[in-house]
Amino acid sequence: MPILLRNLNETLLYNIEEIDIDEYWNTEDFPALKMHSIHAYPAKFPAFIATKAIKFAKMQGVPITCVSDIFCGCGTVALEAKINNINFWGCDINPVATLIAKVKSETFNTSILKDYYETIIREYGNLSVSSTQYNEANERLIYWFDDLHYLDLYKLLTVIKKIPNKKYKQAFECIFSSILKPTSRWLTKSIKPQIDPNKVPADVITSFKNQFSKFVKSIEEWNGKSKADIKVEEINFLKKRNPPTVSLIITSPPYVTSYEYADLHQLSSLWLGYTDNYQSLRKGTIGSIHNSEDYYFEIMDLNTVGRNIVQQMREKQIPNSKIKSVARYYIDMQKTTSKCYTMIEDGGMAFFIVGDTEYKGVKIENSRHLAESLLVNGFNEVSISKRKISNKLLTPYRDEIGRFTTNKNERKVYHEEFIIIGKKIKK
Repeated sequence: MPILLRNLNETLLYNIEEIDIDEYWNTEDFPALKMHSIHAYPAKFPAFIATKAIKFAKMQGVPITCVSDIFCGCGTVALEAKINNINFWGCDINPVATLIAKVKSETFNTSILKDYYETIIREYGNLSVSSTQYNEANERLIYWFDDLHYLDLYKLLTVIKKIPNKKYKQAFECIFSSILKPTSRWLTKSIKPQIDPNKVPADVITSFKNQFSKFVKSIEEWNGKSKADIKVEEINFLKKRNPPTVSLIITSPPYVTSYEYADLHQLSSLWLGYTDNYQSLRKGTIGSIHNSEDYYFEIMDLNTVGRNIVQQMREKQIPNSKIKSVARYYIDMQKTTSKCYTMIEDGGMAFFIVGDTEYKGVKIENSRHLAESLLVNGFNEVSISKRKISNKLLTPYRDEIGRFTTNKNERKVYHEEFIIIGKKIKK
């Protein structure tokens, strides 16, 4: 059974370990559409959670006119909103994420797509580039790609960039982005950037053809018509002025002490020209340790749970840089829940999918901190349910100093996550 909280004192009393797995959030009624898998993306939650959240809210009497995802990532909620014929507004700070989200939730004419595809293949075959182009490439791309694969990718992207229609050009940029790791030296399915010295990179044009075929099939799979208005913006939610009024928020915040999304998306960011230095995309990202070197905070800026965790980290003599990153994450999440409250209509709900982490023996209780933040910022009721993690690209083990490991004899973390629901009762 989920835990139901109505006051701040209760957030300090409940025991997360005693929450049972809620099968409602643990099982899908229908397989996810192929469109959800057109591009690999780390730590995305299953698509069925979005639809079940919509269904749950309706059962609770929420009149749903618009759904929002304030950390929209690759657009899971956006696509599910479209399928359910509900308007959507979402944002993400990462340009690779918003590209994928826009493409996944867009409507395409397959005949037009195929015409552009034939043009791309023809022009690619006729295009010649000098081998010196590789020597002039971004040094980070030289690190990841050999000269032959780089030059083939350069030719392919040059042709794609000529597409005059913006949404179709974005579709092919998304397809291009999805083949970068297979055609590089990147260690397959790695949760951190590292070279595989034994890898034979996939052929560029073969990968592109296969991925295009999958993209067309994903479009053809779902023939339903939707009049939903889907909008995705590239912006930090906390810097968004006057966000739209919505009846439902479904989102999954980044994990503090976890990996760097900017690092994982560096190939796409560099190739697509979003930046010349992928590390610059770490700036402003909630949960990034690289966003907090010069950060100053007062302990009283944190809520009760946040203060307790920071104090435990200080007692363990954890480096100040890590303490700052955790404190900043918590303060940003407190601001986030406050902003969510103001944009939700009376009678609306906010669903947060979040997991707890651990660092050098200190439990980083993101769930408990978030529950308290929701109550402090005006939500009348907060319920917490638990589900198992089964398909995230994230190893669930940590070694004795808190680093990721695949050793099953080490501590298991990240094997479950929480559905935290804040309800804004009508006045």
